Amino acid sequence: MSNNKDTFLKSDLLERYLTGQTNTQESIEVESYINTFPEIKEAYNTLQNKLELVAFANAEEAPTHLLGNILESLDEKPVIILNEKQKKSSFNFGIAASIAALVFAGSSVYFYFQNQDLVNENQVIVDELYDLRSDIDQNNSKLNALAEQFSQLNNPETEKYILNGNLRAKNLKTVAYINSKEKTSMIDVVSLPILPENQEYQIWAELQDKQVNLGILSIRDRRLQQIPYTKDALGLSITIEEKGVKPNNNRDTPVAEIELKIED
Repeated sequence: MSNNKDTFLKSDLLERYLTGQTNTQESIEVESYINTFPEIKEAYNTLQNKLELVAFANAEEAPTHLLGNILESLDEKPVIILNEKQKKSSFNFGIAASIAALVFAGSSVYFYFQNQDLVNENQVIVDELYDLRSDIDQNNSKLNALAEQFSQLNNPETEKYILNGNLRAKNLKTVAYINSKEKTSMIDVVSLPILPENQEYQIWAELQDKQVNLGILSIRDRRLQQIPYTKDALGLSITIEEKGVKPNNNRDTPVAEIELKIED
């Protein structure tokens, strides 16, 4: 009988009995165990108290006008005295309704968090699409710039000038592309000998009475790049200068230079 008692406690008969879900035979069996074993009765009382607390916690306060309506109705109709079985059935129905409410609330919370996860995933996708669109725009800008450069290179009016280094910079080689009609200038840094940390290469445009600094050439800029177009330039030259010193016309001897074609 003890083993049967343990088996009974591990089953869900008590819960189903309290919620009115047992048949007649099962109800008789439960009531027999409750009357026979004190620990089962204690478990029954404990479970009943817990379910009552749940039902009370989920109960809603009735509107104030409802009480008056009920009292008036009671004055007009005979009072029906409920027997113990009817009371228990009503109580079991209330517990079942409370459990159903809890299940519904739990489901609502679950679906709420599922929806939040979906919203977060959608936001991640939107951010990735935004980054992708930004990358596409940047790539399109680069492609447009390259297309413009190739268009300038293929222009019949564009003149090509190769600047090779002298003995002071044997491996120096740059190629300049100048279009006087379109007023564009580009330079392709092919190779530059490495300089000490305190020195740098600078490119100049030679005019009739002065020299104009067109910027710094870096070993990191081994690519086709725009340089300022200088009208009436007679030639181009590259010098080695001290870093941080403002460019001036009193330059050192160029390490590479070339004359430009003079337009008629």
